[in-house]
This record gives sequence, C-alpha cells and structure tokens, in this order.
Amino acid sequence: MTLRWNPNNSIDTVEIEVAETPTSTISYPWNPTDPDAESFLLELEREFSLDDWDDSEVALRSSAFFNQLDGLWAATDLKTTLAQKFASVPQTLLAAIARQAQKVVETSNSLADQLVQCVQEALPTWADDDLQVLARPFAYAMRSDGANVVDATVNSVRPIAWSDLSETEQARMSLAIARYAIDQLGNP
Repeated sequence: MTLRWNPNNSIDTVEIEVAETPTSTISYPWNPTDPDAESFLLELEREFSLDDWDDSEVALRSSAFFNQLDGLWAATDLKTTLAQKFASVPQTLLAAIARQAQKVVETSNSLADQLVQCVQEALPTWADDDLQVLARPFAYAMRSDGANVVDATVNSVRPIAWSDLSETEQARMSLAIARYAIDQLGNP
C-alpha cells in the first residue's frame, strides 16, 4: 500500500492515492473528507453495534480486553527490563525467557519447576533433572530473597561474551534471569 501526501496543502486539498493490494477484500476510504467515506463509516458503525449487548456483557468483555492489553504491556515491559539488567545476554534468549515467564507465572507449579520451564527452550541440550539441580539455589534460597541470589549469580559469572561462557555458566545465568523475570511479574 502506498500513500502520497503533499504537506504543503491543507487537509481539504490533500491528494491521497492508495494502491490496494490485489488480495484486499475491503477498501477503506483513507480520505475522511471524501463524500463516499461518510456512508462507508456509517455502515461500519451499523455492523458494530453494542445495542444488543447488556451492560454486564459489555463490562465483562471490556474487562477481558483490557486485561489482555495489560498482559501485552507487561510482556513488553518485562523484555525491556530484562534487556536493561542483562545487556550482555543475547536478546533472543531474554525474549524466550520473558515469554515463558509470562506463561509459567500463572501456573501453580513450584518455583523450581517454573524456573526450569522458563529456560528449557533456551537450553534444549540440558536434561530437566540437571536443570532442577541448578535451579534449587534460586528456588529455595535461605535467609535471602531472590534478588540477592540473582545478583550473586550475575556477579559470579565471568564478564565475557555470552558465547564464551561455559554451558554451566550459561545455564546458571539463564536460571538467574528466569528468577528475576518471575520476581518482576510477581511484584510489578
């Protein structure tokens, strides 16, 4: 689709050309001052009438819609937070952990299981049992909260490129990121 607009003219004299794609099933009048646009927009409003819905249904559906939007914003915010805190870690890994953390935080699994589920996609060569062993310090930290365990892990990993870290260091760091992500989702 191409749009051409001359910024020197007012909106009344704007010339807009829209090249529709051949697979397009509906043409949208991009110029709202066009006389044909009024009938098109009225038809759309008639098709989307809320008159048939009672107030409770509108409230229920709007609540569900806004909850879904909040979830999308939270996912974006989590990715941004992870990218800022763990800048040396590949963005694809952070995105995968954030995506999984969004899913597992809603489950009733133990924290250790949630951590393992968060990193399984990022660490496909690791067995679940091995990841469970590495996840224990993050899940069952005594006398400290998760932030201390995460910070201690980040500080203990060598400050080199991600690809140069050993598999064990990558796994520990991934689990620390997962713990941080779950904590962020639990305490926004």
